[in-house]
Amino acid sequence: MKVKVHWIIDGVAELEMDSLEAGEAHVDEVLRKVISDNPVLVDELGARALQGKAYLPGSEDDVDVEGD
Repeated sequence: MKVKVHWIIDGVAELEMDSLEAGEAHVDEVLRKVISDNPVLVDELGARALQGKAYLPGSEDDVDVEGD
């Protein structure tokens, strides 16, 4: 039987960087290396996108996802 599994890896990296952009670039570089070093992520598990957004600690940590 053929099944599809939609999977998400969620994480938050706390880094010392000079800017938000530098933090995003660093995490992007590391994750792309992990993917290129582990082709099973693409070939077998179908990884097809990376997404992330940098923010300052405290600015998004307390946001309620329901909007309350």
